[in-house]
Amino acid sequence: MEANVDIEFIESTVDEKGTMKQPLLSKNRVNTSSQIAIVGSNVCPIESLDYEIIENDLFKHDWRSRKKVQILQYITLKWTLALLIGLATGLVGFCNNLAVENIAGFKFLITSKLMIQHKYHQAFMAFAGINLLLAASAAVLCAYIAPAAAGSGIPEVKAYLNGIDAHSILAPSTLFVKIFGSILGVAAGFVVGKEGPMVHTGACIANLLGQGGSKKYHLTWKWLRYFKNDRDRRDLITCGAAAGVAAAFRAPVGGVLFALEEAASWWRSALLWRTFFTTAVVAVVLRSLIEFCRSGKCGLFGEGGLIMFDINSSIPDYNMVDLLAVTLIGVVGGILGSLYNYLVDKVLRTYSNINEKGPTFRVFLVIIISLLTSCCAYGIPWFTKCIPCPIGLDVECPTVSRSGSYKYFQCPPGHYNDLASLILNTNDDAIRSLFTSINANEFRISTLLVFFVSMYVLGIITYGIAIPSGLFIPVILAGASYGRLVGSLLVSFSNLNVGLFALLGSASFLGGTMRMTVSLCVILLELTNNLLMLPLMMLVLLISKSVADNFNKGVYDQIVKMKGLPFLEPHAEPYFRHLAAGDVVSGPLISFSGVEKVGNIVHSLRLTSHNGFPVIDEPPFLEASEFCGVVLRSHLIVLLKGKMFTKDRRLSGSEMLRRYHASDFAKAGLGKGLKLEDLDIKPEDMDMYVDLHPITNTSPYTVVETMSLAKAAVAFRELALRHLCVVPKTPGRPPIVGILTRHDFMPEHVLGLYPGIDQQK
Repeated sequence: MEANVDIEFIESTVDEKGTMKQPLLSKNRVNTSSQIAIVGSNVCPIESLDYEIIENDLFKHDWRSRKKVQILQYITLKWTLALLIGLATGLVGFCNNLAVENIAGFKFLITSKLMIQHKYHQAFMAFAGINLLLAASAAVLCAYIAPAAAGSGIPEVKAYLNGIDAHSILAPSTLFVKIFGSILGVAAGFVVGKEGPMVHTGACIANLLGQGGSKKYHLTWKWLRYFKNDRDRRDLITCGAAAGVAAAFRAPVGGVLFALEEAASWWRSALLWRTFFTTAVVAVVLRSLIEFCRSGKCGLFGEGGLIMFDINSSIPDYNMVDLLAVTLIGVVGGILGSLYNYLVDKVLRTYSNINEKGPTFRVFLVIIISLLTSCCAYGIPWFTKCIPCPIGLDVECPTVSRSGSYKYFQCPPGHYNDLASLILNTNDDAIRSLFTSINANEFRISTLLVFFVSMYVLGIITYGIAIPSGLFIPVILAGASYGRLVGSLLVSFSNLNVGLFALLGSASFLGGTMRMTVSLCVILLELTNNLLMLPLMMLVLLISKSVADNFNKGVYDQIVKMKGLPFLEPHAEPYFRHLAAGDVVSGPLISFSGVEKVGNIVHSLRLTSHNGFPVIDEPPFLEASEFCGVVLRSHLIVLLKGKMFTKDRRLSGSEMLRRYHASDFAKAGLGKGLKLEDLDIKPEDMDMYVDLHPITNTSPYTVVETMSLAKAAVAFRELALRHLCVVPKTPGRPPIVGILTRHDFMPEHVLGLYPGIDQQK
């Protein structure tokens, strides 16, 4: 924690309407040292990240001594890492799809062969058994190896880029489980996507490269020492998140806009160029690998692959009736999307009571949902009648193999089961079928209604179990079936075909649940390769988001709050304007002198968990007390480890500059740096002195104590700070009032200090 006083955890958060709402934390846990949040299925302490550029004597000396070759090496490495992130993420995305297509294809081939032989019970046993085996494997990986890999991962990445350092969210073990757990979970037939996990995967890959490897797994590279800081790692992880979207959707521009609009809380033009370069590399890698697979060397992997739904080449020609229909789709999509978020909230709160009982219960919950999903996918089509195959088709009907829009199921020759063609199929193939406009009567209205309800309900109850699971595909499936249903009803009045209505339905649901506009619009256009749909897509996204915002927040924002992650919003709460920065400063203030006694430093580090301490120069070095800057806890521990102490109180900065290098104070990856317990401070060392000037950040951001809390909160977030110093307004007082940290700007903390304040003004 960074606050200057120990706090008790307030087990509630404030929603957008000002009401108190509990996060998903156990009521019997008490937090007295730092804030806690849910990461995966575990409750872990959280810290903030140091994105600020530290300007102390040691780092300034390092910058001045750098040669042009070293500067060129640093710039080259930044672009090289962007290239490596793109290559690795693109390769993982391709292998992910390749594995899912082949595993799911093998499963459907076995089921189809048994059904052709009229062995329906054996077909169900094989179908459900394979699904259960795959689901249980994914659950075991998540529950026992890396609980942080469960779920989408986008909320965690979004929180990290906001400045929140939660344990294990980007660890190598999380990366391993995210990749294989996602493959197993999607292949198991769950109504989940691999797109959210791909964003998390890209961020994990970027983090692994940016921290110079992992000492734990003996994968380290000394030439990456330049990136051992939170600022450069943040930029790399932003590139990784964008690369994940590009690899999942084959949407490079959409990936950049997703990182800009949804993931990153802080942006600059140089990062835009590197992110764009990374996603371009992903697009080239995927294109090359797909061309290789079209020769038939990738098993059951489809020729199109990687959910590129470029199957609708019709030119949209819409009239006033179509615009009214699109408006209706946007309004209903916003309402149903906000309802989806509300129900996901309720389900996650229910599942949290099960998940916190232990890994065994998490695996058991996954098994139950797997059996329920298998029963729905195999059982529901039995209640629908077979329909004759359309005349003049270029494709096989009924489809006997694993894929296709005309599933045989139990139908006689020349007939197909339209519901089985959707629900007993891979998610990607189901979306392709819904987006196609070759045959407007391919799916009956009753079939689309049943499929919509099934996807809507299964998507809600599946998210939150202990497997990597994305929300994009379930929402696209529900939205496409809803849109095609509306298109089927309006086919005689509209100039748009049912495939375009399905696309607009997907856009309305995505806008209603995720509340993104620009990035979603571009992703969907890149997905479908239909730029002519841009005006209608923009209209439906704006309407659905505007409608849904009246009910609740976006699903990722909700999950961030439910997990207890202290996320800083881009705007301050209204009542922050009535408070000053000095009103929320915690005390008592713990500070150090410029030349401090070792015993005082050790004692303060043991008694507190603060990560930043103000340094005040005092006589005899100055005539009056003066605020010198802020020193970090990690830097103090490194300094104490070196034992460069003096018996008398004197300045020894020049000696320290000769002994230490900036790399000695670099941040280790995954919190593996020095701890206070690692120090060997002897009793005789406690009475000695150490000069803190060389490691003190002499240019910290400061605000006057009378500045409004709203203004300070905006500055804190926009500058991506960890510590914001508050200085007095009037002379004759101590040179610093206190330090504001992320915790001090949390609504629950402010309302705890001033419970009677009007939250609406």
